[in-house]
Amino acid sequence: MATERYNASAREKHWQKVWEEGEIFRASDDRARPKCYVLEMFPYPSGRIHMGHVRNYAMGDVVARFKRAKGFNVLHPMGWDAFGMPAENAAIERKTHPSTWTYANIETMKGQLKSMGLSLDWSREIATCSPDYYTHQQRLFLDLYKKGLAYRKSSKVNWDPVDHTVLANEQVIDGRGWRSGALVEQRELTQWFFKITAYSDELLEALGTLDKWPEKVRLMQANWIGRSEGMLVRWALDAKTAPKGHKELEIYTTRPDTLFGASFMAIAPDHPLAKAAAEANPELAAFSEECRRMGTSVADLESAEKRGFDTGIRAVHPFDKDWTVPVYVANFILMDYGTGAIFGCPSGDQRDLDFARRYGLPVVPVILPPGAEAEGFAVGDTAVDGDGTMINSRFLDGLSTDDAFEEAAKRLEGSRLGGKPAGARKVNYRLRDWGISRQRYWGCPIPIIHCEACGIVPVPAEDLPVRLPDDATFDKPGNPLDRHPTWKHVDCPKCGKPARRETDTMDTFVDSSWYYVRFTAPHAATPVDVDAANYWLPVDQYIGGIEHAILHLLYSRFFYRAISDAGYGTKNLREPFAALFTQGMVTHETYKSEGGAWLLPSEIRFEGDGEARHAVEIATGKPAVIGSIEKMSKSKKNLVDPDDIIEGWGADCAR
Repeated sequence: MATERYNASAREKHWQKVWEEGEIFRASDDRARPKCYVLEMFPYPSGRIHMGHVRNYAMGDVVARFKRAKGFNVLHPMGWDAFGMPAENAAIERKTHPSTWTYANIETMKGQLKSMGLSLDWSREIATCSPDYYTHQQRLFLDLYKKGLAYRKSSKVNWDPVDHTVLANEQVIDGRGWRSGALVEQRELTQWFFKITAYSDELLEALGTLDKWPEKVRLMQANWIGRSEGMLVRWALDAKTAPKGHKELEIYTTRPDTLFGASFMAIAPDHPLAKAAAEANPELAAFSEECRRMGTSVADLESAEKRGFDTGIRAVHPFDKDWTVPVYVANFILMDYGTGAIFGCPSGDQRDLDFARRYGLPVVPVILPPGAEAEGFAVGDTAVDGDGTMINSRFLDGLSTDDAFEEAAKRLEGSRLGGKPAGARKVNYRLRDWGISRQRYWGCPIPIIHCEACGIVPVPAEDLPVRLPDDATFDKPGNPLDRHPTWKHVDCPKCGKPARRETDTMDTFVDSSWYYVRFTAPHAATPVDVDAANYWLPVDQYIGGIEHAILHLLYSRFFYRAISDAGYGTKNLREPFAALFTQGMVTHETYKSEGGAWLLPSEIRFEGDGEARHAVEIATGKPAVIGSIEKMSKSKKNLVDPDDIIEGWGADCAR
């Protein structure tokens, strides 16, 4: 008897239809059963899924199926992180509307995910670009605004003068916009912020409770929050060298024990002292302007060449009135961090050492490492930034670094500068409030009205959602909401006078900071069904890439706390994700045409073996360049479409 060959395509489609019609994977409302909430980070609908997506969703599917088989009430939903700049760029390039492009991609990707046979509850599907979703996000914004957790202030931003948009620090490459190539300008714009710093201590301390998270992710978040204990130290300025009206310079330091190793001060280009000095010094003004064109991310500052400009101003050492050090404007100091000023101890900090070597400044060793001899000890190419015994530090000599910290702090607190203590202990954080304003169309509108008479006026709840206009145009750079002829013009809800809508939209990280909550009751009339959230949350197993360790995961931890404190949860639950698994990256070779264009793996063929192996572009027959193996990404086209595997071998093999 002949054995019939298993027809994967036919059998899988049959059973997938049975599952769908029987709603086999629909989560139950029976809250008497033990629950298990399994969630993979939802995808951006940019076209098609690739094997990187398959890895992520297959892992979650294994957990969901196992828990379901063990009798758990399993929630395993899927949705779409659907707002964002790529859709707006696609609208410009394809002369279409962002929603048209986005929803077409959703249909394609949804079909692919269904063909994979994943045990997903599609009855809870959400798309963040739908008014059904963002009306509730606007309501949450207004609740946070009422609680003082959303506010507006003036802030420095990276501005692309060609695309007419704010750029994130990571989008500034060598001082130019990543898309336009234009020299980026630093502008002062009024932006909306969420007060994440109000939760700095709680977010940091609670990391210790996340024992089912990778240690690497917890460490990354702890470093990002960056709690440090130090001192605010006031340095007098030499009156003969300082601009009129400037008498002192305040710095924040975690190492007052190393003050006797000071050889310079460094201030940000936007520091008031730097601006005052630049008024009479065109060369300094030009240097400061050049610094402003740099990206302001920590990565940019750490990798950039350390450069400075001697202002001619001298600062007086707090422990010796006869000792002055030069004040530099430096490209690695940001006004938003600390006080926008530091003292440089080259022997104890690698960045300061590199700077001192470049400008021929003194390098005085003040920390003797364990086991080293004091006589003849010198600092070479590496700074001594750890603990040890103090040397060349006068009254601190012989003390441990901890004891020296306390002694220096005590003396600074006891000494006087202008009638006030020269130093004060302070806890500082690296974390800054979350700027959520984006000057673009395809995002959640911020539900605020600006009235000349009444000021900032929240949109009344009964007028939500503030919908995006369907007739926006994308024929030129910039924010279409700004140039729309009617959308932004509205009467003030308070006084009835002509007013204007806020034209900034929210950062898409806001959309993804609470979607896991909405999945617990996606059709509720309020943003959060508290009973449903209390039953399903926290997410028992969250799965996603480690590239989201800082922004998405930190923002989500903050946002859940914030909306809970605004009345949408209980204080008994503060962490939204009980367990986190970072699934790693799926990689593939990259390929380019002779002209340098990226090629899909399906667009080339291979000839030869071993060292003779080479690639040929199928369309032209010309040689193709085989590049490095990198993470699968649409930008580099090194993607493998799961449909090819599913069609030939079946979804089970693909998974």
